[in-house]
Amino acid sequence: MTLTDFSPIIETIEEAYEIPHLSATRRISALLPHDYYQTDKKYPVLYLQDGQNLFNPMSQYGDWAIDKSLAKLAEHAMADVIIIAINHGEEERINEYLPYYHPRFGQGKGTFYIQFMTEKLIPYINEKYRTLTDFENTGIGGSSMGGLISLHAGLSNPGVFGKLMIFSPSLWISKKIFKSTKSFSPLEKAKLYLYSGGRESEEHLPNAKELGTIINEKMEKGHQIDFHFSINEEGNHSEVHWRKEFPKAIKWLFYNK
Repeated sequence: MTLTDFSPIIETIEEAYEIPHLSATRRISALLPHDYYQTDKKYPVLYLQDGQNLFNPMSQYGDWAIDKSLAKLAEHAMADVIIIAINHGEEERINEYLPYYHPRFGQGKGTFYIQFMTEKLIPYINEKYRTLTDFENTGIGGSSMGGLISLHAGLSNPGVFGKLMIFSPSLWISKKIFKSTKSFSPLEKAKLYLYSGGRESEEHLPNAKELGTIINEKMEKGHQIDFHFSINEEGNHSEVHWRKEFPKAIKWLFYNK
């Protein structure tokens, strides 16, 4: 078999999937394991933000190339996961991914966005595909603002998202997230993979390290969190680095027991 034989099956679920919580529509895509339709297996699900930038090499800032990473992982039997890619709202992106009030950007619609996921999208995906629906097998992730809203989703829904893939989160825009992390208490064992680059902004890595310190302190106090912090001192705020980090995060989140 060649590498292309292991490529995920990419399906467009809907071009304009209704999000009543935001009075908007978004394109939703699914990346299924290459042999999904030849088995009766059930799979964990990872919901990723900024769908435009995940597997489209023509996207404005480049892409994560997750389809290529999943094919390489599948060669080694490490891609048995369904990825759901949710497109961002273009000019509405910051507002929809913002979980708390910000004096420049306003109240933010992040809470409504996460309600859409937990109340509508996740039940829909669980009905449409063969999924493992429990906490341990439901993940969420993203980068930048997408990383921030994914972190907020995990913190505010401690019984829903058991795996968090958080790349270069925009912590600067929502310092309240540190307080939320301090009060975070997952109902079951949660896994959190945090990545940060050293050349993203002056305060980016210090913010990420502060977040990491809070999480490590919670682990020391016995909270049910498994945490991995990956730092690339030369990394800037770009898809090229998130592309390299994605397969590492998949391995740790889903195959490191």
